Amino acid sequence: MRTSAFLYPWDVLGDPDAPARIADLGVDGVTLASAYHSTRALTPRHPRTRIVTAPYAAVYYPPSAETWAGRTLRPHRQRWIDSDDAWGEAAERLAAAGLEVATWVVLAHNSRLGGENPQSTVRNAYGDRYPWALCIARPEVVEYCATLAGEAGARPGAVGTELESCGWYGLAHLHAHDKIGGVPLDGAAQYLMSLCFCEVCEAGWAEAGVPELAAAVRGALASVWAGQAAPVADEWSGVEKLLGADLAGVTLRLRKERARVVQRACVRAVRGAAGAADFSVLLHADTAAHRVGANVGVEPEWLLGEGGADGLVMPCTGTPAVFPDVPGRTYAANFTVVRGMGGDPAVTPPPGATELRLYHAGLASDEDLAVVRRSLRP
Repeated sequence: MRTSAFLYPWDVLGDPDAPARIADLGVDGVTLASAYHSTRALTPRHPRTRIVTAPYAAVYYPPSAETWAGRTLRPHRQRWIDSDDAWGEAAERLAAAGLEVATWVVLAHNSRLGGENPQSTVRNAYGDRYPWALCIARPEVVEYCATLAGEAGARPGAVGTELESCGWYGLAHLHAHDKIGGVPLDGAAQYLMSLCFCEVCEAGWAEAGVPELAAAVRGALASVWAGQAAPVADEWSGVEKLLGADLAGVTLRLRKERARVVQRACVRAVRGAAGAADFSVLLHADTAAHRVGANVGVEPEWLLGEGGADGLVMPCTGTPAVFPDVPGRTYAANFTVVRGMGGDPAVTPPPGATELRLYHAGLASDEDLAVVRRSLRP
């Protein structure tokens, strides 16, 4: 079973032992970030540093000035690694150690672009903007995501790409000094708080025959804020209970249509840029179509058929994913192997998985990596 470990370029650059150490785990390859969101990351084995702070979402290669000229949304280059092409340099060193390298591309999650272009972000039913969440119903966001997917996805030397947040992003977001946990929000409330009401989405709701949807959402959430919402075991049933089955159905139908547009555009852009039939295009995904976030809700049969994707990367820490029954596709089980982040480095492939992903070889302790090594090389 093919196994790949996630890495950042800074896990490799400046650490000459990193490629051999990763190869010694028993993995076949590395999924290396080429376009990534802001983060603060531990580097427990690096010879020169222990904490890397990436203050804004950036690309880790030199973006094409010609490609991005005149576009509303353009990626920013990283400035915290001493390299003009951090991805390319790291990928070359990993490949020299016998590892296949795929790109890891974050799309609709970009706090800096959202802050600079608030009109392009999700606006909830109360009028609040989510600067971390670009609204994929907007043409400029679809254009940005597809262009970035092609450029950051098909880097020279890559064998494939994994697209994260290739769809709807919403309320859930790890934010500095977060203070939004005072009222617990279940999956149904999260969905309602993630519906977008920017001018493009409002026009879409009106065209769909629900121009007063924002008011209906605010009314549906009143019981949540008052602490009176009755728990419902099934997440989507909870949405229908809060909003009404008919109205909930309209929202899901339109959001699935919008997600299809951006997912199709991104997959096609990667295919066009890669120019190789065997270049793998995977989406970090959740098979519940209403879900939002890094693992976007998808329609598996459509995405793996007409949508053109080769497979899915699905989270399996905690409750194992249930993989789709679409033969001939890649289903990568994504395990958090860092115990300090709630994971378990002793990895057991779940039924239906064809590959494994390990999150994250750069963040894990030596002890965690030792357990991973024993799991992969019993």
